[in-house]
Amino acid sequence: QVQLVDSGGGLVQPGGSLRLSCAASGIIFSGYGMGWYRQTSGKQRELVATISSGGSTNYVDSVKGRFTISRDNAKNTVYLEMNSLKPEDTAVYYCNANWKGLLNTINYWGQGTQVTVSS
Repeated sequence: QVQLVDSGGGLVQPGGSLRLSCAASGIIFSGYGMGWYRQTSGKQRELVATISSGGSTNYVDSVKGRFTISRDNAKNTVYLEMNSLKPEDTAVYYCNANWKGLLNTINYWGQGTQVTVSS
């Protein structure tokens, strides 16, 4: 049974920091690309950052220089370090695990963790 458990969200003031974690089980973690997405009410889920199985990273422009995605394959965990947080970063953040084969793609999602940036 595959599980992705997101944690680390909360309420933080503008300019503050949070660290999200996503612990995976039931998959060969090192073989999966991992990512963080976010969603606000009434909007589509938005890609925030990804890290490939080889460690290459990619970020949406709005978080470049402020957020850092990393992974620890020994702990089957992916992290999102968020600094200089802004009110517009407020959203539910979801962890994603993806595996791309020749004929299909597999996606798994965490349950989401709420991040609220407000004074």
